[in-house]
Amino acid sequence: MVRVYNLHPFGSQRVVRCRQEPERVCCGGRDALFVAAGCKVEAFSVEPRAPEPALPRCCFSTLGPVRRLSYSEPGDYLATIEEKNKATFLRAYVNWRSRTTENSRVCIRMVGHLVEGCFREETSKDQMSIIEFPLSEPPLCISCCPVTGDLLVGCINKLVLFSLKWQVINEDFSMLDFDRSLVVHIESIIPVEISFCAEYMAVMTDLEVLILQLESAPKDKANIDSSPPTKIPPARQADTEAGKKSDDYTLSAPQLEPEDFVICPKPTELLGEVSRQSGLSVTLESMEINDKKASPSQIHSILYRRFAPDVSSYVFSDDTKLHSLQLLPIYQTGQPESVGADIADGKSSPQEKELLSLFCFFSLPHIGYLYMAVKSVELVSVYRYPEKSQQAVLTPQFLHVITSNNLQCFTVRCSAAAARDADPYMDTTLKACPPVSLDICALRMQLFIGLKTICHFKNHIILLTKADTEDIPERRKLSRSLLSRKNNSVKLKMPSTMESGWNLYIVNTISTVQLYKEMVDYSKTYKNMRTQSCIHLLSEAHLLVRAALMDPCLTEPEEKEELLEAFRESCGHLGDCYSRLDTQYSHLALPYYKMSGLSMTDVLTRIDSVVEDGSQNPERGLLFYINHSLYENVDEELSEELAAKVSHIFCAAEPKQLPHALCSPCMKNIDPLIAMNHLKKLDTSGLSSVLVTLTKAAMALKIGDLNTYKKEMKCHSEMELVCGFILEPRLLIHQKKGQIVPTEFAAHLRETQPGLLVGSILGLQKNSKMGTEEADTFFKMLCGKDEDVIPQLLVDFWEAQLVASFPDIVVQELFFKLLSQYVWRLSRRQPPDTKPLRNPEDLINSCSHYGLIYPWVAFLTSSDSLHDQNYAEDLSKLQSLICGPSFDVASILPFLKPLLEDTNAGLSIHVLYLTRLKDHEQAINLLLDRCPEAVIPYAQHELKEEGLRALWWKKLLPDLCHRIRQGGEKYEVYLLSLKETLAVVATELELRDFLNVLPEDGTAAFFLPYLLYSSRKKSVT
Repeated sequence: MVRVYNLHPFGSQRVVRCRQEPERVCCGGRDALFVAAGCKVEAFSVEPRAPEPALPRCCFSTLGPVRRLSYSEPGDYLATIEEKNKATFLRAYVNWRSRTTENSRVCIRMVGHLVEGCFREETSKDQMSIIEFPLSEPPLCISCCPVTGDLLVGCINKLVLFSLKWQVINEDFSMLDFDRSLVVHIESIIPVEISFCAEYMAVMTDLEVLILQLESAPKDKANIDSSPPTKIPPARQADTEAGKKSDDYTLSAPQLEPEDFVICPKPTELLGEVSRQSGLSVTLESMEINDKKASPSQIHSILYRRFAPDVSSYVFSDDTKLHSLQLLPIYQTGQPESVGADIADGKSSPQEKELLSLFCFFSLPHIGYLYMAVKSVELVSVYRYPEKSQQAVLTPQFLHVITSNNLQCFTVRCSAAAARDADPYMDTTLKACPPVSLDICALRMQLFIGLKTICHFKNHIILLTKADTEDIPERRKLSRSLLSRKNNSVKLKMPSTMESGWNLYIVNTISTVQLYKEMVDYSKTYKNMRTQSCIHLLSEAHLLVRAALMDPCLTEPEEKEELLEAFRESCGHLGDCYSRLDTQYSHLALPYYKMSGLSMTDVLTRIDSVVEDGSQNPERGLLFYINHSLYENVDEELSEELAAKVSHIFCAAEPKQLPHALCSPCMKNIDPLIAMNHLKKLDTSGLSSVLVTLTKAAMALKIGDLNTYKKEMKCHSEMELVCGFILEPRLLIHQKKGQIVPTEFAAHLRETQPGLLVGSILGLQKNSKMGTEEADTFFKMLCGKDEDVIPQLLVDFWEAQLVASFPDIVVQELFFKLLSQYVWRLSRRQPPDTKPLRNPEDLINSCSHYGLIYPWVAFLTSSDSLHDQNYAEDLSKLQSLICGPSFDVASILPFLKPLLEDTNAGLSIHVLYLTRLKDHEQAINLLLDRCPEAVIPYAQHELKEEGLRALWWKKLLPDLCHRIRQGGEKYEVYLLSLKETLAVVATELELRDFLNVLPEDGTAAFFLPYLLYSSRKKSVT
């Protein structure tokens, strides 16, 4: 479907003053316009603001009439196919800008051959050169790559590729040249038109179109046949079978001649890998000898389309012949456009263009086809013309088509497809773009007489008209009046002004912003009709601006800023449309409003379709936008009036979402009384829930109504309240400019119900609604502590995490956090700022990560340190944590350094550390030195295992004997410990072994009881 709008994309129209009647026209580059007439080519410089539309620049002669023209911006050369004496020649005109007069010196050379005499003079770099290309077969068509400047030549059954290069003459001068690098053989095809861009080749015959993609591969594969198998593929097999049937019928009916039958192939469309079934054999032949870069040695067919001819006559009619083949590249936005800037110095850098998307266009006389060729091959648009077309030209913004008397302008979808290739976040809640499948729009039909040729570059459309006698209405009227006269003797003399004439026009398209504004004004006629026409026209305007912004030639800051402003404005208009219209695409209001840069305040001010009292419900698009905007923690606070308006909207349209909306930071300025009234309506309508209760409690806090607050909080159990906070975390936490900000509700819970607060944050973390670092930051900000100070509420939260059995990787982090905090408090005797929620007994009983404290640890704790309950609890928690089964104790030594061994608390922790490391000998040494009373309880608990019992007589017994001999104030303690040790050793060892471990200088009387015990044990056994 084609929508027709009477817009004005065409601006001024001016005439180019040529010396002779033009036969071929070509344009491109920065300002180049070439007109071929007879055996000459005139070059014009097109200046939009100059008094003359096209200023003559130079003129040069050709061998004969020019049949084809193609200009290349990389290299700034003009390629031609010329005819002389029924022979065709392929030439390239280089450095044509330096030609001043027709008699200026010209250098003619063959490809790959530099004539030394032509470059000896210093003025050689300012002369025009003509490069001739030798070909084994006559050239039929040519195409220059807009990215690399390479030249592709179409001949019968093959394509020849010439690569652009620079030959270095001396340090100051380089000469443009070509290398014949590749030949693509295509059987049974005679190209009518070809197009070449980057690695893509498009070939067109009268009824077929083939797109090929080149790929680089290792150089050892010089000739690779990538054609399909020689057997007839399905696409052509049916045609052959049809031919066989026809032949059979001919043989069985001899009264019919063979020429009475016309075998026509079926229409075929093959995309992607399937296009290899076209039956065309494609073979590569590499011609490069010394090439530094990898040469293409593989080729893939990515599109094949064949049309059926008109079978009403044996001769193909012009109504079925294809025309206007074109590959249109779309470049990566923001890439530098410096191609052709350094042509004079031979420093062209065509590779600076980065190809983003590629589109292929071709047309029948009454219908045109636009395909996407990169990433995925698919049909983008189909153009149906009201009249028979003669030629068409595709641009990133428009498709211009000429008939015999009309210039038509259609919109295209290239920018929509390219935008999706460039941005992976397109068509999400972040960004949007009008769909590629949007209906085609016909903007204008401009009348011209005798249109023959059209070409385009920048904002110029070049039209060649040649009016015949029957094309001019005045001439037809005059002819009829003269023929109606009965006097045949009257001599008919036509006025000279009525003779057959021609014109070459330059039609300037108006600026993008100007046409965009006209489209927006035009769309206002549909604004109040609540139809899709308004969205369609605004989408066209949006794509128009988007295409202009994707142009890499856009370098002027003022022009770019003007386009960006138009782009944001168009997004705002589209957001308004989708927010007002109740369609299946109403959700697009959100991304378009985001791209517009409008704030929530701006959007709500623009919307005038919502009545304050809620008597008229808003449409889905507006609700979707407001819902998402309130959920995304936008750093914006609505005014009291707009916040009340939003609450009215949700109360009327989506009452279940009202509590969520009221909890948004954007609604901070809402009048609590208005919010309470809306929430009470939910209670009466049967929509009451724990979330509604918590929201009412939050509003009661805002107005200082503590009685209502307590009443609401008592309506549900603590577990239900935790579930309510999980449903809406913003009751406790807001984010402002990326920073976590605790709410007034959270601050109140810190003072009144810290356990509920900790449990709620833990629930948020377990449900992936809050990260670990966010939770830590929340408690620090809530308690008003510095970054290095850990509040007790955060320690309570860490302990709750361990109780909740978080994953192991988190457990180790929690161990280190709690260990550091316990040690820091013990080393500084720093009490917690609030009462801990859990004591050591609670943690040991409810958490498997806290282990039972070893019994011998009690002997290390002096009575003078237990008068401080907080100190004792922190010490017990630390001891229990180290005694736990999950702790990787090997990595905690750096954390224990602040806790010195000269205190009983420090001693107990260090001995526990050594015990967990199985370093019992070092632990026994510490105990003997600092607390010998604990040695025997330690040994009785830790030396139970079979492999450790030998430490009783190998380590403990000798050390005790040694210390007893030395005497000292702890002599009695050592002596008691020795007696306990001897009792264990005598029980464990045989009499002979027991005697061997006794010290040699010992007193027999002292050891006699143990010897007797050991001997009696032996006799009994």
